[in-house]
Amino acid sequence: MFFGSKKLLGLDIGSTSIKLCELDFSSSKGTLQNFIMIPIPVGTMGGGEILDIDRLSSTITKMVRDLKSGRKHAVIGMWGTSVFIKRISIPKVDAKLIPEQLRFEAEQHIPFDINNVSLSHHILPFLSTSETVDILLIAAQNEVTRQYIQVLESAQLETSVVDVSGFALANLFEFNYGKSTKDNFLILNIGAQVTNFVAIEAGEVIFCRDIPVGGNSYNAEISKNFGLTYQEAESLKLSASKGQEVPEGVSQTISQVNDQIIDEIRSTLDFLKVTNQGFSIAKVYFSGGGSLTSGLMQGLSKSLDLNFEALNPYRKITAGKKVNSSYLQQIAPFVSISLGLGLRRADDK
Repeated sequence: MFFGSKKLLGLDIGSTSIKLCELDFSSSKGTLQNFIMIPIPVGTMGGGEILDIDRLSSTITKMVRDLKSGRKHAVIGMWGTSVFIKRISIPKVDAKLIPEQLRFEAEQHIPFDINNVSLSHHILPFLSTSETVDILLIAAQNEVTRQYIQVLESAQLETSVVDVSGFALANLFEFNYGKSTKDNFLILNIGAQVTNFVAIEAGEVIFCRDIPVGGNSYNAEISKNFGLTYQEAESLKLSASKGQEVPEGVSQTISQVNDQIIDEIRSTLDFLKVTNQGFSIAKVYFSGGGSLTSGLMQGLSKSLDLNFEALNPYRKITAGKKVNSSYLQQIAPFVSISLGLGLRRADDK
């Protein structure tokens, strides 16, 4: 769904928090005019699906009011198992016939009923040959898509674009770092429930997957091992990440969960390399609250034997008058998806 306004709100509904940003930008620089992040009401989201539309929309309505923005058009990002993304090759046909061919191909690949999904695609010209066309196929379950749109409408916002959280990460990366045609990169956004895993080759997304591990994995194990609530477990995890003293065994539990998350990410990377032979990685950029966990990024870098660097969302984005510069740095690990959504234009195709 597309509208004429180019001044949009970027809305990232995660599993434990909601981020809303107001961003002005040109082709070379941006200004973050305002940003709000609040905890999500318990029981309103699960695995990327909206469980309580009324409570969630009421929360977003209050956020928009507090933002004091006149913007009424928003971009929202979907994530989780309701979105399926896969690179496929199809016989070369006239561009007008691709949607028809794509529907047939999608039936062979996607795990959903073809009659209950919306399909989109992006051609990868640098991978295509004289006989085939390589395409990134995107399928989203209609019912879940409608949930996201309904939440915005209930919050008195118009849906300009329904995006994918992983693509929003790639959008922010390209805006800040440029579109390299020489090097390949990975972007990892380690959130509470999922880790967004995005692979970029020749400046294009060729692989995008949500791995079901994140910061909540630590909370669950600490809670189970020490008989604590999730909130108490979260507090201990944060204390350990800051180098503060924690009860004996907490650091060991965090280390064990680190190993589990590293194994999941390594398995996904192995799959990527098998399905994209010859894919070599120049650097891995990371973001998300889970990336702050003690020992995780160091362990990933060592295990994967790759160069890791924190994704800087502000290389070309500065703070507006309503945003304190020190606050900007505090929220840096959490803003990437919302900023990537806010960078979309309503006339993007």
